[in-house]
Amino acid sequence: MYPAREAADVDRLVAEHAPMVKRIAYHLIHRLPPNVQLDDLVQTGIVGLIEAAKHYNAGQGASFETYAGIRVRGAMLDEVRRNDWAPRSVHRKAREISAALRVVENRLGRAARAIEVAAEMEVSLEEYHRLLRDATGYQVFSFEESFGDGDGDDEREGGRIGETRVSGPLDHLSNDDFRQALARTISALPEREALVLSLYYDEELNLREIGEVLGVSESRVSQIHSQALIRLRARMVDWRT
Repeated sequence: MYPAREAADVDRLVAEHAPMVKRIAYHLIHRLPPNVQLDDLVQTGIVGLIEAAKHYNAGQGASFETYAGIRVRGAMLDEVRRNDWAPRSVHRKAREISAALRVVENRLGRAARAIEVAAEMEVSLEEYHRLLRDATGYQVFSFEESFGDGDGDDEREGGRIGETRVSGPLDHLSNDDFRQALARTISALPEREALVLSLYYDEELNLREIGEVLGVSESRVSQIHSQALIRLRARMVDWRT
């Protein structure tokens, strides 16, 4: 327990920044498995906020909001990793979609359209979008983690998403190298996919807000977002084991 003399400061920081916890939870919920509940995220985030308030050191340079935001987001994702299991078939299907997309793009020399990837997989466009939604819905998409689940995932019991991490070549390269490669890959995405990623991860808009910016439905934004993640996965294959 933190010292009594610090209790008032901790309580003040928590009260002032509680809305931030809800904002982060609303942002994350759209890219988490459907069984994750918003209230659970908020509750876990509040615990993270309390811990941030107890341990914050202004001398480290970061503002409290920046520091707390990292701790809150990390607490939420840690809780998801501890409690959520994705079926192995979902991981397998994500790799199949990624492989089909690479085949089409290598053959055509341009960005593959959804209908072309669906044809390569011999499924309907509607079925493709369903598979895409399921595959990306179970990925806690952190750029540093999403490309580390190699071909051995099918043998890993339960396919726990918390075990996904960057490995292999990345073990010998700096984080800056990875980020630079990722930035180049994102810049080469179709314009609308790159814009959705920017609005979602940089501007932290939710899918509904992005839909309002683009003039499309929330479900359409979700499709674009999922397609962008799979395309990144396919094009960053050299950074995976």
